Amino acid sequence: MVTAVAHPNRPAKPMTGVPGRRFDHIFFSGMALLMLVTVFIGFAPTYYLAGVFHAPLPNLLIQVHGAAFSCWILLLVAQTSLASAGRVDIHRRLGMVGFVLACLMVILGVLAATDSLVREAGPPGRDPKFFYIIPLANMVVFAPLIFFAFRARSNPAAHKRLILLATLSLLIAAIARWPFAIVHRNSIMAGRFSYIFLLLLVAYDLWSTHKVHRVTLWAGAFLVFVQQIALPIGHTTVWLTFAGWVQSHAR
Repeated sequence: MVTAVAHPNRPAKPMTGVPGRRFDHIFFSGMALLMLVTVFIGFAPTYYLAGVFHAPLPNLLIQVHGAAFSCWILLLVAQTSLASAGRVDIHRRLGMVGFVLACLMVILGVLAATDSLVREAGPPGRDPKFFYIIPLANMVVFAPLIFFAFRARSNPAAHKRLILLATLSLLIAAIARWPFAIVHRNSIMAGRFSYIFLLLLVAYDLWSTHKVHRVTLWAGAFLVFVQQIALPIGHTTVWLTFAGWVQSHAR
């Protein structure tokens, strides 16, 4: 990195050698498209290529859940595209719609997880009571990150990272449906595989500013911590008892 030396009769030149935010639009638009592809690959056989609203899903709740979460991914792509095109006015108006949608998604996420628990759905060989903690943990990550993203909407660098990491918490279900043995029907491995998106964000921060953005640090750490601590908690007697209580009452 080259640092300019101030001259008494002219202002110092800015630092060179650091791309800064010049490539943010390309990177975040690319990440949004990559997430869209991730979701499409995962749910194409059972949802997108199966007729969407005509897909053979268990009930109406799961239909609405799938539609809402699909709208979120499409909105993410639209929002990053609008920002890249300089249409910040439309981006901000859609942002309010996105916040309402995000709040609805948290409710639908909890309801859909509970519905799966009642139906005892989930990966083969996994106790549905244990599996119940995985989608709930993702909602525990998604909700506060969206809240802080809404508060930081006047800070583009923080806002876009919070939105990206909040969306990352939703990708486990899609990755676990990929037709690859290493992740198929394996939510634990799918969660670890999803961290590739976090590593890409860290790498971009280091390349563009030579440091990791503070939001990437704390939000990324929060995401990993909640998802990883949920696994041992899910095997405890306390959690299994709680899940059993929810299961019996939800029926």
